[in-house]
Amino acid sequence: MKQYLLLFCAAALFSLSTKAQKHPTPITVSVFNEATAIPFTKFVTTPVHPGIQVGSNFWNRERKHTHLFQTFNIGYFFHSKLNHGFFTNTELAYDYKFNFGLNIKTSIGIGYLHSFTTQKEYQFENGSYKSGRDKGNSRVMFSLGTGLGYRLQKSNLYSPEIFMMYQSWAEYPYSPGFIPVMTHTNLQLGTKFFINQKKDK
Repeated sequence: MKQYLLLFCAAALFSLSTKAQKHPTPITVSVFNEATAIPFTKFVTTPVHPGIQVGSNFWNRERKHTHLFQTFNIGYFFHSKLNHGFFTNTELAYDYKFNFGLNIKTSIGIGYLHSFTTQKEYQFENGSYKSGRDKGNSRVMFSLGTGLGYRLQKSNLYSPEIFMMYQSWAEYPYSPGFIPVMTHTNLQLGTKFFINQKKDK
């Protein structure tokens, strides 16, 4: 799985670097609150388990009112009573754009998660349990998101955007034979902006 992940990252970075030579490059930065919950049963959860995500787009089909694109993201979250993890994912995303600046947003994605327990890890050795090093767990992520965005410059194709996303996602395999799938929710607040924009002479 890790080999495929490295190939995917390399391909995405190559595509982004090639695209940046022709068009401004979109960058998204968001913070989120993660929770272990059944999707779409809770919107705001406490206590807060913080996370951060940074990403970009590397494939676009844009029209006056629609925008279909693919994302590449990396991120981290910390759940104090369960685990913390680093992840990378890609999403097929769709925006419907209104003339007054509002975007209705949806996405579906797949990714890779490497998580570590926040509790002490024990291993059974020579007839007794001893404290051991947690090497982490590799899992596949599946995600589904919906949300709203607002373009700050309505008529500008490369307008900055602020957005809020509600994302439900699952990690698999979580605990084979006990809990095969663990479901999560993220409430994201973020912004998208563009770099490498050519200034008018």
